[in-house]
Amino acid sequence: MKRSFIEVPVASHFPIQNLPYGIFSKQDGKKRIGVAIGEYVLDLSALQEEGILEGSYFQSDSLNAFIATGRSEWWKVRAVLQELLDENSTQLRDNQKLRDSVIVPQKNVSMHLPVSIGDYTDFYSSKEHATNVGTMFRDPNNALLPNWVHIPVAYHGRASSVVVSGTSVRRPCGQTKADEAELPSFGPCRLMDFELEMGCIVGKENSLGEPVPVEQAHEHVFGMVLVNDWSARDIQKWEYVPLGPFLAKNLATSISPWVVTLEALEECRVAGPKQDPEPLPYLKQNGEWAFDIELEVKLKTERMGEYSSIAKSNFKYMYWSICQQLAHHTSNGCNLRVGDLLASGTISGPTPETYGSLLELTWRGTKPIQLSSGEERKFLQDGDSLLLTGSSVRDGYTIGFGEVEGTILPPLIDEKLLVER
Repeated sequence: MKRSFIEVPVASHFPIQNLPYGIFSKQDGKKRIGVAIGEYVLDLSALQEEGILEGSYFQSDSLNAFIATGRSEWWKVRAVLQELLDENSTQLRDNQKLRDSVIVPQKNVSMHLPVSIGDYTDFYSSKEHATNVGTMFRDPNNALLPNWVHIPVAYHGRASSVVVSGTSVRRPCGQTKADEAELPSFGPCRLMDFELEMGCIVGKENSLGEPVPVEQAHEHVFGMVLVNDWSARDIQKWEYVPLGPFLAKNLATSISPWVVTLEALEECRVAGPKQDPEPLPYLKQNGEWAFDIELEVKLKTERMGEYSSIAKSNFKYMYWSICQQLAHHTSNGCNLRVGDLLASGTISGPTPETYGSLLELTWRGTKPIQLSSGEERKFLQDGDSLLLTGSSVRDGYTIGFGEVEGTILPPLIDEKLLVER
């Protein structure tokens, strides 16, 4: 098994088999491109400045220029980096001065958004999640709408409010309507929630008017990130008919700072759920395009000293694959661009502990979660912090995504605008 001369802890998400890309800065604040290796960052901007890596695409504050070089260049750079970091390679291992200038402890850096995101689309591709929501809000006997098993349902989100892990999220104010009220009111969200998701970063563009065939869709994916799509459930309930989510979802979407490439995830591919009815020909895919990635959600309140696990799920539960999502997205000729984010939608499994939102975990607030501090939660309160992790244990190593974390801040309230009924 390939190993690095840099010591990598056994449970590390970032062995030499992974090498995810990210944007970091040191004390000078300048954004640089690097890959994670164990507890360190390998500075690719510096390696390119030294002439060890060709080109100039790592002299940037986002990954977009590198991603735009294409798949053959991604493979080439990955091979060079794995050779450079190999335990038997002397070029970097035995050059202490070079090592000191290009290898930085992760604890000494700040992480930033890895890509410049032009557009963001959020899918709704977990059958279990869609069934749970339909059961709660509509008819339990007809939980799924008729189109759900035929198309990967989605809505367009807001790219400007996608933030990197560690960014606090302010509780939104919005318009809501209680079931018993005659008229709506305006005020802070009362039902603040998270959504456990994963997202793919588009790596290859298609021209306007030219659909991407499902069998070629994977060629248009650079890599994947963890996603927490924060959700204001009470705002969503009032606004979503007839055009779907708006202010309830575009308040913030948090992503992990490291982009794990599709090449690194190759051994994580598994068969997805059986699709019945059979998809239409433009969505019918060959091969296994689900991913065995174990996911966990942890919650910490202001009274708790450490995080407590509240849910565990797996990306392999997704009914619609990333290839089907991308093929459907472009089937009308919609042009995707390098750096676009396509999120999976909430990832829920078949049992209550695998549900990917508080809406489901507490079943609309009727079954509060009991925490180790003695507190309970139906939905998120101000000061609560969420941490999502994802990893896939392989034979002798782990391919991981690190984490995506965020804390709920109190709302900014203009008292003159509050309307309570």
